[in-house]
Amino acid sequence: MKFSVVIVNYNVKYYLEQCLCSLYRAIDNLSAEIFVVDNASVDDSEAYLTERFPRITYIYNKENVGFARANNQAIRQAKGEYVLLLNPDTVLPEQTLEEALLFMDTHPCAGAAGVKMLTDDGRFLRESKRGYPTLAATFGKLSGLGKLFPRSKGLGGYYCNALDADAIHRVEVLAGAFMLLRRSALEKSGLLDEDFFMYGEDIDLSCRIEEAGYENYYLPYPILHYKGESTSKDTYHHVRVFCGAMDIFFRKHGERYGLLGRWLVRIGIHLQMYIRLLMLSLRRIFSFPGKKAKVPFLKGQAFPRFLVFGEEATIHSLRGLFKRNGLIGKHHFVVANEASVADGHASPFISLKGFTHVVYDCRAFSFSTIIRLLSHHRKMGLRLGIYNPESRVLVTPEKCYL
Repeated sequence: MKFSVVIVNYNVKYYLEQCLCSLYRAIDNLSAEIFVVDNASVDDSEAYLTERFPRITYIYNKENVGFARANNQAIRQAKGEYVLLLNPDTVLPEQTLEEALLFMDTHPCAGAAGVKMLTDDGRFLRESKRGYPTLAATFGKLSGLGKLFPRSKGLGGYYCNALDADAIHRVEVLAGAFMLLRRSALEKSGLLDEDFFMYGEDIDLSCRIEEAGYENYYLPYPILHYKGESTSKDTYHHVRVFCGAMDIFFRKHGERYGLLGRWLVRIGIHLQMYIRLLMLSLRRIFSFPGKKAKVPFLKGQAFPRFLVFGEEATIHSLRGLFKRNGLIGKHHFVVANEASVADGHASPFISLKGFTHVVYDCRAFSFSTIIRLLSHHRKMGLRLGIYNPESRVLVTPEKCYL
């Protein structure tokens, strides 16, 4: 078995369905197995996914056991020479896995590799390549000074801002959203530390892989990451779990900092947690009960407006979907595929004024083409929607439409 893919799911069945559709295309020429570990989802994920993807090995937990423990459950059963940890809210171009595996095969010193992650509007995600959280880098991140001085090797070192995002680099820390691991490196470093419920386990594992004598690499092969669709970051629980994970990491690896440095960082983490909790409390106190704030997609626009590219049958289905969901914006439909309209939403005959999203039919366009177009035309500011004609689900960053 060449490699095993492990995905942990929690209440994001439509994002996971899209991820699996792209994954199946990407492993078409590879010897691979796929594991989905469900952490007690309540969105009918089990029935929905097992019917559509029967060849996958499923592990269903009766409670949410956390990200690290859920991944380890599948890793222990995996037979692949490589193990890929993959988030359910990602989309892979068809060639990405083959390119990443080729790199690993030709670089035996590489214990793990990550890739170039893009947001839903085509921007680069800084988490794709990270440095070890030194005192200066941690201070820069916690204080916000890293954003003011992004090229500083100290304050801006957390996200390796000085490294070219379009070149291969050796880095210290990889993101767990896409983490390709060599089996022999895992055997030496150990699996994910289950003391981390969520967050921080990827930093810890990256460090242990280097301590085991291997190297971590950033590869400029793009994937789409909707970034945290399964987790609300605007809750007390998220703040406590995230800051708690950072505290575990610095307690575990504190010898690198010395006694004073370790306690300074831990004090900073707890101070940040209390400030964020206070801000959440104030926001709730001064918000109006029972009234949901509208988040405009564009200035003065309360509803999404879609620019759609797809087959004629897809467009007919989407018209009905928009009507069912009360999407009353002035949408525009283009009968097309990637051969007929190679430039997609950058085509010269298309005016983008007023649109909030570009929607692609994944039967008419490859995932590689969709992500390439999104990346090349990121300055247009359109968010991505992908429609699957087989499941008749439109996945957007904000929600999924049926």
